[in-house]
Amino acid sequence: MRTFLKLAITTCALCLGGQALAVEDAGRTKVGKLEVTVYFATDGDPTAAGERAQEIAIEIRARLQSEEKLKFEHYRALGAETAPIFRSYENWAQPLKPSDEILVRFETRTQPAKDSVSLDLELWLARKKILKTDAALRAGKPLYVLGPEWRGGRLIIAVALAS
Repeated sequence: MRTFLKLAITTCALCLGGQALAVEDAGRTKVGKLEVTVYFATDGDPTAAGERAQEIAIEIRARLQSEEKLKFEHYRALGAETAPIFRSYENWAQPLKPSDEILVRFETRTQPAKDSVSLDLELWLARKKILKTDAALRAGKPLYVLGPEWRGGRLIIAVALAS
């Protein structure tokens, strides 16, 4: 009986005029979006990427080829995800759903500006953290990470602030 009475008092303390009090967590406020894309790059046969791989836009191809370490003959997009950036929480992107072989963890370092954000960024491959960096991303300027060898080519992970 005492347990029931304590529970009733606690429940009533949480109610105000028949309505439950709702406390909004400011840390879950969305302050932007992050787009993570995985590309397959090769000088060999691009069909090794599989049937789901798609051609990329000419502008993206030109941008990738402008970097010496990212210069390849063929590029294919394997997957992408746009994930929200929460103010005070760690966030995850899983660009090759349903596979969790490639994951990107990110968390804001400072209050984001309108067209830029400073992030703690981690790249996880096969459930192992392979890269940890601080990244200052600006709208329209993706960060490219040359990933591991895969099917006779290389993976390239692009992280960009989504508009």
